Amino acid sequence: MNAPQRKSATHLTVRGLSTDVARALEREKTRRRKSLNETVKDLLRQSLGITADAKRDNGLGKFAGDWSDADLREFERATKSFEQIDPELWR
Repeated sequence: MNAPQRKSATHLTVRGLSTDVARALEREKTRRRKSLNETVKDLLRQSLGITADAKRDNGLGKFAGDWSDADLREFERATKSFEQIDPELWR
């Protein structure tokens, strides 16, 4: 007869959080636009390195936008001269 398999923890209570940690969790929850429970689970997975995408998100991606292929070509054309070395500066 096999030994019973242990179930993973489905509930966790954390006692004695400092005020600064509680406030930081509230800020992070708001920034992520998720529940406190989902935020804590995400942070635990991330800090333990067990997420498919363990990289950190600083939230600035929404401000960066995306470039089209035409935008990239224009940028590369406009900055091409930056790759040229001025021999007069390297004497």
